[in-house]
Amino acid sequence: MPSHAHPTSDQHTAPPAPPADPLQRERAHLAASRSALRAMREDAENLNIANVTANWVNAEILQGEIDARIKALADLAHTPLFFGRLDYLHAPGMDLAEGAAGENFYVGRRHVHDADGDPMVVDWRAPVSQPFYRASKKDPMDLKLRRRFGYTGGELTAYEDEHLTDPAEAETTSALLQAEIERPRVGPMRDIVATIQPEQDEIVRSGIGGTVCVQGAPGTGKTAVGLHRVAYLLYAHRERLARSGTLVIGPNRSFLQYIEQVLPALGELEVKQATIDDLVGHVAVHGADEAPAAMVKGDARMAEVLRRAVRSHVTLPQEPCMVVRGSRRWRIPAYELEEIVRELQDRDIRYGAAREALPQRIAHAVLVRMEQAGEAPDDRVQDAVARNAAVKAAVKAIWPPVDPAKLVLRLLGDAEFLAAHADGLLTDEEQKTILWAKPPRSAKSAKWSSADAVLIDEAMDLVARTHSLGHVVLDEAQDLSPMQYRAVGRRCTTGSATVLGDIAQGTTPWATDTWQQALAHLGKPHSVVEELTQGFRVPREVIAYASRLLPAIAPDLEEATSIRESAGDFAVRAVEPTELDATVLAACRDALAKEGSVGLIAADARIPVLRAALEEAGIGALPPGAETSADARLTLVPATLAKGLEYDYVVLDEPAAVVDGEPDERTGLRRLYVCLTRPVSGLTIVHAAGLPEQLRAA
Repeated sequence: MPSHAHPTSDQHTAPPAPPADPLQRERAHLAASRSALRAMREDAENLNIANVTANWVNAEILQGEIDARIKALADLAHTPLFFGRLDYLHAPGMDLAEGAAGENFYVGRRHVHDADGDPMVVDWRAPVSQPFYRASKKDPMDLKLRRRFGYTGGELTAYEDEHLTDPAEAETTSALLQAEIERPRVGPMRDIVATIQPEQDEIVRSGIGGTVCVQGAPGTGKTAVGLHRVAYLLYAHRERLARSGTLVIGPNRSFLQYIEQVLPALGELEVKQATIDDLVGHVAVHGADEAPAAMVKGDARMAEVLRRAVRSHVTLPQEPCMVVRGSRRWRIPAYELEEIVRELQDRDIRYGAAREALPQRIAHAVLVRMEQAGEAPDDRVQDAVARNAAVKAAVKAIWPPVDPAKLVLRLLGDAEFLAAHADGLLTDEEQKTILWAKPPRSAKSAKWSSADAVLIDEAMDLVARTHSLGHVVLDEAQDLSPMQYRAVGRRCTTGSATVLGDIAQGTTPWATDTWQQALAHLGKPHSVVEELTQGFRVPREVIAYASRLLPAIAPDLEEATSIRESAGDFAVRAVEPTELDATVLAACRDALAKEGSVGLIAADARIPVLRAALEEAGIGALPPGAETSADARLTLVPATLAKGLEYDYVVLDEPAAVVDGEPDERTGLRRLYVCLTRPVSGLTIVHAAGLPEQLRAA
């Protein structure tokens, strides 16, 4: 595969048209494309909508859409407009007749056209771009040539050609592709649009009709694949998703800060991001559960406990309902009211919807009697009867309103109430585990936990249906409890989802054992599960070392491999306890002497000690998720927040402390597996205590 690199400075102030040098021709096309993009932006800025809107509301909406387009048309100086070129043997869409003219396309992050509307850059999501990711010597997909471009900053500095129909040219690994994969990480997570692999592209372009679950080993790009799938779906189904909405759910704020620039870099500005706690944030969370209580509260059986508790508020009528209208009195006997109530119960609709339907059903029974008496009531009469004081009183007595927070408060604070609705579902010991020792006086004064907030969200859905979005991306999904899966599933009952995770990285006591279980709780039991095992981030030697833990933490998973050419820097240093902090600081200094970001990862209990040591040594450290820069490249990361983050070099402090910081050994070893697999270029492990026996194995 021939590769061509040139100096970054351009020696010609007025190059001929067209330039003879292929690299100069490509630079000229890049310059022309940037000019065309500026013109597209100026056209949007100069739009006058004064005479095309009927009222101020329409004007506001249209202006908002124009402002969003102007923002999306921004040219990012250090981001190349295109990263590849496709030379087709025949024009796409035309019959492959002998002699049919070919066509060339530049593939980039967004579409750019010239003044005549002809494409200068095509969107990577367009069908015509797909061969850039999928074509091979075995299946060239009608490509004569695939060209990749190399950049320094925003300047085009090299190109590399692959002649897919030339049998004499050997199929080799792209040097530019490898360089892009191994480029140092400074700043937030970036897109992988130039390096998407065929197996990743299949997931990215999978249809909107079904939910896809991606089991991905560390470094396989599952998060990036999920984000690019959102970008693709927004391109292919923009109007549909504009109406229904999209959402990316991550494990914590640090993670969301890290990934927040990926979609805007691809021109998608409207995708919302949230954590699970944001999703169910109906009450302020000020408390925390012990692991046993959190496990019971997160168990799927709690959904039935809540359903029973909500339905228990319905009381079958014992008295008739007497409606007075003018001089007439209309009596609905108790047995008929009971029939109405039982019918609503049998329909199993939301509690609130049934409560709203009940007065209309009673009113209808009154209207039947009116008609039998010779009257001719209409809908207005029925609505008036439904608002009658006697009907309102009957509804309040039979089907009273339910406050979800107060309901959960009573369940967790009233042993008898819990026992009545958990009978046959939770054991006596499990009930004691979740009962508050000292119940709070009110829902406002309660120290709710995250698990309590999920229970309240479930209760809210039992009362009134949760709004469904068009598409939801759920990342680090292996850590969710069954009740949390249900909370996410409610947000996409009429839409689809992309579920991303790694069973081996499950670091909660309630982490899922299989994706089939998780998808069933999500309400998507028949979803496709794809597995990514080829790594692009973690160096070979590092992933091989971390994989020693797999038999203990996820024995059914296939060991990941890495296509990284370099083995990476890898060292394990055993020191005396008195030398631990100094050796860790020395390892950080060594890492900072190299190019790229550095993550110092340690057990949460060790963070204050290390922060003080760094400050005393004059080494600045960022919190996890904060954007690194050339002047601030070291991040101090608690082990519990390391998931989903990546750094060029990682210094891992005291692995045994990471394991001991978790409630059980399996969870601790999974947490350690996460920490070991954060580096892109090198890993240094410093320990004074003994390593876990799994890592000591040959």
